[in-house]
Amino acid sequence: MKKKAFKSLLKESRIFSGGPKVVAIGGGTGLSTLLRGLKRYTSNITAIVTVSDDGGGSGILREDMGMLPPGDIRNCIMALANTEPIMEKLMHYRFKEGALRGQSFGNLFIAALNDICGSFDQAVKEISNVLAVTGKVLPVTLSDVVLYAEFDDGSITKGESQIPIKQQQLNQKINRVFLRPSNCKAIPEALELLMDADVIALGPGSLYTSIIPNLMIKDVVKAINKSDALKVYVSNIMTQKGETIGYSLSEHIKAIKEHAPAIEIDYVIANNGRVPDVLIEKYKTENASPIEVDYDNINKTGTRVVEGDYVSVENGYLRHNYNALAECIFGLVNEERLAKDKKRLIDYYYINGKLKKSKKNIEKER
Repeated sequence: MKKKAFKSLLKESRIFSGGPKVVAIGGGTGLSTLLRGLKRYTSNITAIVTVSDDGGGSGILREDMGMLPPGDIRNCIMALANTEPIMEKLMHYRFKEGALRGQSFGNLFIAALNDICGSFDQAVKEISNVLAVTGKVLPVTLSDVVLYAEFDDGSITKGESQIPIKQQQLNQKINRVFLRPSNCKAIPEALELLMDADVIALGPGSLYTSIIPNLMIKDVVKAINKSDALKVYVSNIMTQKGETIGYSLSEHIKAIKEHAPAIEIDYVIANNGRVPDVLIEKYKTENASPIEVDYDNINKTGTRVVEGDYVSVENGYLRHNYNALAECIFGLVNEERLAKDKKRLIDYYYINGKLKKSKKNIEKER
């Protein structure tokens, strides 16, 4: 087969199949950052997003309108959107004065659609259509859930936004988090997509308030456990004030396992890139530091560590380099899934070509 014809076949196959099936679970800034990198490789992306947020503009809308919090959903939609720059600015715009001060236009847009459509999940689907989203963004549940935390001293705090505050006041480790109602159900579509995934990614993001809350829903854990997808945990670069100060990487994994014992994590992606000194000093003011990769303890869990330079700095804040992160995830998918399935060799070669191109671009950036 001629080279040009083979490339044409790859392109046609890619359009037909959409690429490997990825399900990313989490919330907050971390999940939306990851999604920006994933969409360069596949259109089969599903973001399953926590809905326990009760702070900021989302919390106000949740209380005033009796709807699920839209903030994390909005961020994920915009990460996967294919729209004009002015629309992206509009969706992230926050009012600077008046009764709407601090509120996001995007949150209000979702709130209006929630009222028009009569349900939160339908509102999310409609805004995804309007913004030409690659893949799907789904709330993990439609139940009005509240997140609680129990600390080592036995005290319990109610509300996602209050947990980090209380942790700092008590200076106690979080023993566990839990949802009320405890019997809430996941969206059926989310469960189907988890079962059909090639890779399931947990994180990056706040361990106790973005990642683990999704794993408090029993049928989500059951679907992850039954799925033959590759299970990957994307570690944060730094420990987090109010949640994981002093935690090593194995302690992050331990917390996930304690809340969802059935889940077996195949790989954990950890950063070994250098964090700029100015940011090290900045995070020291919050007692935060780079997460220690303690191999001896991690090896006991059966999880394999993949290290790389995932450091990126945006507007003075430390973030993951989403291109490098996506490259790592799809490298694992290619070798562990696609290369072993003769029926998916077209996908394998397509992703392989994308990975080579991405590696060159990342090297240029650095």
